[in-house]
Amino acid sequence: MDEHKYKRKDPWEPGMYETGRTRPPKSHGGLIAVLLVVVIFLCGLVSALGVVNVKLFAQLNELSKPREDDLSFINEELDSTAPTAQEPAPTAETAPLQQISAGESFVLNPSPESVPNVMQEGGLPLQQIYDKVIPSVVSISATGNSGSSTGTGVILSTEGYIVTNCHVVDGARQITVLLTDDRSFTAKLIGADDVSDLAVLRIQATDIIPAEFGDSSVLRVGDSVAAIGDPLGEALRGTLTNGIVSAINRDVTTGGRTLTLIQTNAALNSGNSGGPLINCYGQVIGINTLKIGAFTDSAGVEGLGFAIPSTTVKEIVEQLINQGYVSGRPTLGITGEALSGFYQYYYRMPAGIYITALEENSDAAAKGIEPGDILISIEGIRVTDMDSLKAALLNYEIGHCVNVIIYRGGRQYSVSLTLHESTN
Repeated sequence: MDEHKYKRKDPWEPGMYETGRTRPPKSHGGLIAVLLVVVIFLCGLVSALGVVNVKLFAQLNELSKPREDDLSFINEELDSTAPTAQEPAPTAETAPLQQISAGESFVLNPSPESVPNVMQEGGLPLQQIYDKVIPSVVSISATGNSGSSTGTGVILSTEGYIVTNCHVVDGARQITVLLTDDRSFTAKLIGADDVSDLAVLRIQATDIIPAEFGDSSVLRVGDSVAAIGDPLGEALRGTLTNGIVSAINRDVTTGGRTLTLIQTNAALNSGNSGGPLINCYGQVIGINTLKIGAFTDSAGVEGLGFAIPSTTVKEIVEQLINQGYVSGRPTLGITGEALSGFYQYYYRMPAGIYITALEENSDAAAKGIEPGDILISIEGIRVTDMDSLKAALLNYEIGHCVNVIIYRGGRQYSVSLTLHESTN
């Protein structure tokens, strides 16, 4: 047998090729040692710089501390030049300008005594504004089929009329009013107008104090204002916040309608709705209605609150008290609710308004529309809830004929309906 036939060859012999390296491995011990030395050197350098930095910071801190001879406080015992009772203290206009040279100290001039927090010249302090208005502010709780809501209201008259926002009492079956003296009353809804977002309630109460309303048309940007309300509910009722008028006649679009409002940076939150916006004389010049931005708003919007001007409040409230509605609001005479996604999918129905009731004298009732029908669109505009329907109707006048699409029994029907004045 050939002994060399099965003899294992040295893989490093010339002419021998195998998978992997073709040269013997080199030792890296020297390179690793050098790297360790470099790392140890850098760590030592960083530590030394840290010690130097701490010492420099301590020295700067000592230099920044005021010494007793750096400031001169003027009083009768220490400075004979201080003004006496017979010699009035210099004001900001008459006090001489202080000239400070190197190595000299500067003088702190006497300041006027603390004064009440007057919002602007001729106005009342915030404390007096609060005391004047708070008896006229009420807390409102509304309960309906879809849940409950809370808000604020303002007493209008000794007869028990109260103004608040329409969205506070919308859909409510029971409304409770809590006065600042803790008396509670069940309120009757006199009238509501969702276009202006105002509603009027009435309670059977005596010894109530109505608020004094002012003229919002004379407001100027920069005027001081305050707000009172129940932010986040009755637990924080009677909260006072203050700010300025940030803008006037600001057009804000919400729920498909455009409102002309007063903009303010006074803090408003959920629960302030329906509360008063007050000028520096303790007069209500607006009814707070909405704000822009929320806690979860990624934009971090703050200080954008809005109130309905008192001139608008007067016009709407008078009509609601006298006739229960606001003249000139067109309607189809249809009441309904949004069709849920479950019903759309399960019963294969289109998105729209599920009609629950109709006014007897409406053209819709005369044309054969019934509860259970689904209103899909008006003049080609899709409507999915009552807000979108009301917004669409604002484009038309009373007596105008509009084409609507109704879904019934798997088929769609086109119906021409005449708009009439809403008295609801």
